[in-house]
Amino acid sequence: MKLKINKQDALDYHEQGQPGKIEVVPTKLMNSQLDLALAYSPGVAEPCKEIANKKENVYKYTSKGNLVGVISNGTAVLGLGNIGPDASKPVMEGKGVLFKKFAGIDVFDIEVDATDPDEFIKVVKALEPTFGGINLEDIKAPESFKIEKELKEKLNIPVMHDDQHGTAIISAAALLNALEVVKKKVDKIKLVMNGAGAAAISCAKLYKSLGVKPENIIMCDSKGVIRADRGGLDEYKQEFATKKDVNTLHEAIKDADVFVGLSVANVLSADDLKKMAKHPIVFALANPNPEISYDLATEARKDVIMATGRSDHPNQVNNVLGFPYIFRGAMDVRATKINEEMKLAAVKAIANLAKEPVPEIVLKAYGDRTLRFGRDYLIPKPLDPRLIYTISPAVAKAAMESGTARKKITDWDAYESDLKSRIGTDQKIVSNAIARAKQNPKSVVFAEADHYKILKTAEIVASEGIAKPILLGHKEKIDEIVDQYKINLSGCTIIDPSDPKQRKRVDKYADIFYERRKRKGLTYKECRKQMLSRNYFGTMMLELGEADAFISGLTKDYATSLRPGLQIVGVADGYKKVCGMFVISSKKGDFFFADTTVQVDPTAEEMVEIIDLTSQGVRIFTQNEPRIAVLSYSNFGSSKGKVPEKARKAVALAKEKFPDLIIDGDIQANMAVNPDLQKDVYPFSDIANEGANTLIFPDLDSGNIAYKLLMELGGADVLGPILLGMRKPVHILQIGTSIREIVNMTAVAVMHAQMMTKSKK
Repeated sequence: MKLKINKQDALDYHEQGQPGKIEVVPTKLMNSQLDLALAYSPGVAEPCKEIANKKENVYKYTSKGNLVGVISNGTAVLGLGNIGPDASKPVMEGKGVLFKKFAGIDVFDIEVDATDPDEFIKVVKALEPTFGGINLEDIKAPESFKIEKELKEKLNIPVMHDDQHGTAIISAAALLNALEVVKKKVDKIKLVMNGAGAAAISCAKLYKSLGVKPENIIMCDSKGVIRADRGGLDEYKQEFATKKDVNTLHEAIKDADVFVGLSVANVLSADDLKKMAKHPIVFALANPNPEISYDLATEARKDVIMATGRSDHPNQVNNVLGFPYIFRGAMDVRATKINEEMKLAAVKAIANLAKEPVPEIVLKAYGDRTLRFGRDYLIPKPLDPRLIYTISPAVAKAAMESGTARKKITDWDAYESDLKSRIGTDQKIVSNAIARAKQNPKSVVFAEADHYKILKTAEIVASEGIAKPILLGHKEKIDEIVDQYKINLSGCTIIDPSDPKQRKRVDKYADIFYERRKRKGLTYKECRKQMLSRNYFGTMMLELGEADAFISGLTKDYATSLRPGLQIVGVADGYKKVCGMFVISSKKGDFFFADTTVQVDPTAEEMVEIIDLTSQGVRIFTQNEPRIAVLSYSNFGSSKGKVPEKARKAVALAKEKFPDLIIDGDIQANMAVNPDLQKDVYPFSDIANEGANTLIFPDLDSGNIAYKLLMELGGADVLGPILLGMRKPVHILQIGTSIREIVNMTAVAVMHAQMMTKSKK
C-alpha cells in the first residue's frame, strides 16, 4: 500500500514539541562546579594543549571521530528540485536521524547559501576541523561532480556525495546478485541507463568497476541516447557516449540484459520490456513512481527481475542500506577518503549478506518466512540488524588494505561487539512491530472513537496498512471531529452501539453475557445496560470473532477498562492471572519491565506466572533469549525482608519449573543491568555475563513508578502497556497516551492477533 501523507500531519510532526528532528545532548555530567570546571574553563585547556601538541588527539578528546557533516546547498532536493538551502534543512535533519538510528553516528547538518562550486568548496574545506566525515547531499549535477572531486582531494577525512554513490553501491549489489540468479556474466551484458544525472553517472562508473564493459553501456538523457557525435556534452556524459547507431531509449532497449532507470516515471513501456533479452533485469528507481510500474513489468514479462525505490515491492534499492555503515567503517579506522576499494567492499558485503539465511527477527519484521536469496530478495532489508556489523567491517578492512586508514583494527570480534553496542541489535522493536503488522493487517476495535487521538490513530493505521479500524462512538460526535481536523476515515468502520440499528446486536450480546454472568450477581437488565457500554460491546465483538483485537483505556482508568476483557474474553488457558509489560528502549538497549499495570502485590507463585508470561512476550519481540532479573532492594540476601524473600522464592520456583530460563535474584535494579558491576561483585550470578534485559518487579508500585520515571526523566522510548495472558488480544492504554504510542500499540495488537490466528491453525 502506498503511504498517503497528510500535509498538516507532516507540518505538525516537524513543529510540535521542539521544532525540527534533532538536538545536541551532552555526553558528560554537568551537575557540579567541578563538572563545569572540567568541561570548560579551566579544565578544557588540558585537552586543547594535547591536541595542539598532536593533532590526532582531537579524535581522543572530542566528538570529531563520531561526527558527520551533512552538507547541502539545496539545489537538487529529491522530488523538489532547486528549493534552496533553507528549504532543504528538514531533509538534512532527516538524514542526520538516519545516521544516528542505523549507525550511532552524530550529525550536524550544514546548509550553505552558495551555488558557485568554488565558493561551496571553500566553505566546506574550512569546516574540516569539525568533522570526522562529510556527507554531501542534494547538490545538482554537474556541479556535484566537481565539488566532490575537489573536496576528496583537499580534505583528509571521508567525503561522499550520497546521491551519487549510495544508489550506485546498493544497485551494484543488487545487479551482482541478479546476474548470479539468471546466470549471466557481468562482462557480457548489455546495459541501458535512462538518466544522466549525478546518481546515473556514478552508477555507470561503479558498474564498470564491477566488470561491465564501457562499450556495452548505453546512456540516455532527456534528449535521447548520448552519442559520441552529439555536440555540447560535458566531460561526464562524454565518458558514456556511445558510437552505436541508436537514437532513442526505445531503440537502445532492444536485446538489452539490464535497464537501470534514474529518471522519471513511466518512460519504459511494456512493449519496450518485451524487446529485452531473456530474463531481463529492470531497476526502475525513479521516486515515487518508477520508470515502469512493478505490476505492469511483471505482467509483461514473467521472467523479469525487478527492483524499485519503493518499499511496497521486492528489492527496494534504499540508500539507508549503505551510507550509515560506510561512514561508520571509514570513520572507525580514520580513513582519509572513501575510495573505490571501500565502495566495492560495501557492494560485495551487501550482496553476500543477501545470500545468508535470513534471521528470525527479519522474517518476523516483514511477515515473510519465505525470504531467501533469489529473484525477489536480491539485497537485504533495511531493518536487518546484521547490516552494521557486516558492511562497516568490510569497509574498514578495505580502507586498511588500500592504505587510506590511519588507525588499525586488530580485534575484529571486539569491533563487531562495539558496533552492536552502539545502537543495540534489538533497538528496532517498534519498527519491526509495524512492519510485521503491515504484512497481514487485522481488524482492531477502538472503544473511544469520539476522541481526536483515536480518530487520528485510525486514519494513520488505516492509511499505512497497519490495521483495519472499527470505531465505536457516536456518529455525530465523530463527524464533528473529522470535519474540524480534516481526518480521513476511509477504510474504517464506524459503529454506534446506542444506534437503534444496533438493537438486535446489543440484544444478542446481552443474552450471551447474561448466560455467563447470571450466577455472578448480574440481572439481564444490568447485562443489557453493560452492552451499551462501548468497552463491553467492543470486547464482545472480539469474543465472537467479529474483530481481531480490542484497544481501550485512553479516557478511563486501567482497571475499569480491563474489567470487560476479563469478564468476557478471560485469561488464557493454563493461567490464573494476567500481567502488563512495557518495552523500554534506551541507549543501553531494549529492556522489558513487568508487572507494571495489573498485579498489585503478587505472591511468589504468582510472580512465576508473570515470569513465564513475560519471557514469552520477550521472545515475541526479539530473537534473543530473555535474561531475567527478579528485583528487590537486596542483592542475593544482603538484606532481609518480605520483598527479598519473595524474590528469592520466585526465582527458585521459576528455575524448578523452567530450568532453561536465564534468571536470577533477588537483585537491585542497577546491579541487574550492569554486567561489569556484577562480574566484579557477584560473578556467580546467572545474569552476570551480559546483564539482564528483563526486569520483574516485586509489586505494582515499584514497576509502575520505574517505567513512568524513565518515560519522563530518562529519555527512553516506551512501548506498552502490553497485556500478557489474555485469551484474545485485549490491550489497555494509559490515560493521556500519545497518538504515536497508540499507533505503536495498534501494531502490537495486530501482531498479537496474527499469532492467535497462527496458533489456531
